[in-house]
Amino acid sequence: MRLNKFISETGLCSRREADELITAQRVTLDGVVAATGAKWLEGMVVCVDERELKPRPVVKNRRKHVYIALNKPVGITCTTDQEIEGNIIDFIDHQQRIFPIGRLDKDSEGLILLTSNGDIVNRILRVENEHEKEYLVGVNQPITEEFLRAMGRGVMIHRQMTKPCRVSRFAKYGFRIILTQGLNRQIRLMSEVLGYRVRQLRRVRIINVNLGTLKVGAWRNLTDGELAGLLPDVKDW
Repeated sequence: MRLNKFISETGLCSRREADELITAQRVTLDGVVAATGAKWLEGMVVCVDERELKPRPVVKNRRKHVYIALNKPVGITCTTDQEIEGNIIDFIDHQQRIFPIGRLDKDSEGLILLTSNGDIVNRILRVENEHEKEYLVGVNQPITEEFLRAMGRGVMIHRQMTKPCRVSRFAKYGFRIILTQGLNRQIRLMSEVLGYRVRQLRRVRIINVNLGTLKVGAWRNLTDGELAGLLPDVKDW
């Protein structure tokens, strides 16, 4: 297992922050300062600032499949093609074969779901189900009422009008938007049509699964309650 992944899984910090600790030479592996890209093997002693980190106890999973929520960092590509540098599969480095449910642009961050259960992907993504996805967006100029109304009504992109959606301002340069469709780079293109440029885009919710306090670069298993909301007609997860 990669050392940064081991540190992240102890709950100390995200994988990105673990890389920063290693680069700052604050991490030792069996008493030796760890190098970037180092591997952790069973039984090795890992210390951060001379404090030993313990692996989390393994809990037997009664589920057939893996269901993960990841706070994707900017720069990670939502593809299973491991030939592509910075792909999401290598980033998570899970022991089981998993793949993303839907996508999140490389330049965007936030919540994305991954699973080993291929049978449920289309069910979650099916357009006619109109599942909600919520985003916080930062732009390059102040948000106006005219902008909010236009985004909410729909904008012409990809030769089609986007569906009406809920939009509200949460800061001078920031708005919240809830979509029920997922056109390619939809929010960025909608904003561009109206003369705005997106500077930051973070997805914070997919249906009933919230990003919450999950750190950038970290992931967690979905709870039974979240799975019941995502897949109400599936009994055997």
